[in-house]
Amino acid sequence: MRTKNSHGASSIEFAFILLVMIPLFLGTVGVGLNMLTSLQTIQLARDAGHMYARGADVDFSLPGNKGILAAIGSGIGMSATYGAGNAVVILSTVIYMDDSLCTLASMTIPLCTNHNRWVFTQRLVIGNQNVHTSNFGSPVISCPTPPAGCVPVILDGSGKVTLNAQQTNPNDRATFTGINPFANTAGVITGLPSGQVIYVSEAAAQGLTMPPFTNGTGLYSYTMF
Repeated sequence: MRTKNSHGASSIEFAFILLVMIPLFLGTVGVGLNMLTSLQTIQLARDAGHMYARGADVDFSLPGNKGILAAIGSGIGMSATYGAGNAVVILSTVIYMDDSLCTLASMTIPLCTNHNRWVFTQRLVIGNQNVHTSNFGSPVISCPTPPAGCVPVILDGSGKVTLNAQQTNPNDRATFTGINPFANTAGVITGLPSGQVIYVSEAAAQGLTMPPFTNGTGLYSYTMF
C-alpha cells in the first residue's frame, strides 16, 4: 500500500526519464535524417555520373536534362537553376595530356605547357555553386585585375574547353590529391591507359542543422567513369 509520502513519486521519476529519452529521440531523428541526406547525395552523384558518361546521349548543358538532376536530387534541395537550391552537381571531363595529344593540331611538345598533366576538356556546374567547390580543381574562367599574366579558360555554351587551352593554358589543369588515374614515373606506367577520358561527377548538399546533434556540415560524394 502506498503511503501518503510516496504520492507523486512516479511522476517525478517519469520526468527524469524524459530528460534522457527526449534528447536521445531527437538525436536519433537528427542523425537519421542526416544519414538519409548523405545517401541521397551519394545517389545523386552516381546517377549524374552514369548519365554524364554517356556523352552525347545526355547533354547536361540543356535545361531539360538539368531538370532531370533536379528531380533526382529534390530530396536534398537540388535545383536546375544556377546559384539556386541547397545542393550542387559538378560534372567534369578530364584527360591526360600525353605526347599524342600534345602534338595534335601541329602543336610541338616544347610548346605544350600542360604536357604530362591532367586537364579539363569540359566543366558543368548545376545548382548552387556556393555549396561546394570541386575537389579536383576548376578551370580558371576569370582573372584578377590586373591579370598579371593570367589567361582565363574560355568555356563554350556546353562547358567545353578548346584544344589549344587544354594544351597550353596552365589554368586548365585538374588536381588529383591522393589518387592518380595515370602516371608515368621513370618509364613505369601505372593506372589507366594514357589518353583515356575520365568522367567525374561530384555532388554536394547542405547537411541537416539540428544543434547539438548535427551542425549542418556539408555532405559530399564523387564518382568516376
